[in-house]
Parts: sequence; C-alpha cells; structure tokens
Amino acid sequence: MSAAKEWVDVTSEDNLFEGASIAVIVHDRELALHCIAGVPYASDNICTHGAARLCEGFIEGHEIECPLHQGRFDLRSGQAMGPPATEPIRVYPARLKGGRVWVEIAPG
Repeated sequence: MSAAKEWVDVTSEDNLFEGASIAVIVHDRELALHCIAGVPYASDNICTHGAARLCEGFIEGHEIECPLHQGRFDLRSGQAMGPPATEPIRVYPARLKGGRVWVEIAPG
C-alpha cells in the first residue's frame, strides 16, 4: 500500500512566471514547478534520460524539453514525448489557493 498523499504549500504564486519553471524541495524531493496559461504543473525535477534538471528546460505548449539532450515530456501526464527520453517523469497534482502553490505528494 502506498503512503497517503497530502497537499503541501510549496511557494508563493508570485514565484511562478508564465512559460517558466522553478525548483522547490518538498519532503526531501526536488520538484520542478511549471506555469502554463496561469496553471501550475509539478513534476520530478530530474530527467529520466540524462539526469538533467528540468527546471532549466524549455516549455512549449504542455511539454518541457530537457536542457541536456532535448527529450520532451508532457507535463499533464509525465509521458515521454520525444527521443532520447523513453521513460516518463513523475507528475503531481498542483493547484493555486490563497496566493500559494500547493502540490499533492506523499510524505517521505
């Protein structure tokens, strides 16, 4: 059985910028927060192909492109969308509430 998930306040909404990503630490895990059309998306920050930080990548549509080898991932599902990436990244539900960004994640 998996650990229960909880909504965690991770940063101010003011730290998100359209078409950009930032890194945050949540429960000792480094996540990337992305902003697309004013909506927050959260994913693991490390590319499954080349150990690059996705917060340094490029957003086009709902995809993030890894800055190292240009593999792409859909930020809604985590699905790998282009080589050399073949393994998906983990994505997490994210929302805005009270001027803050919240991510749903299991502790630990």
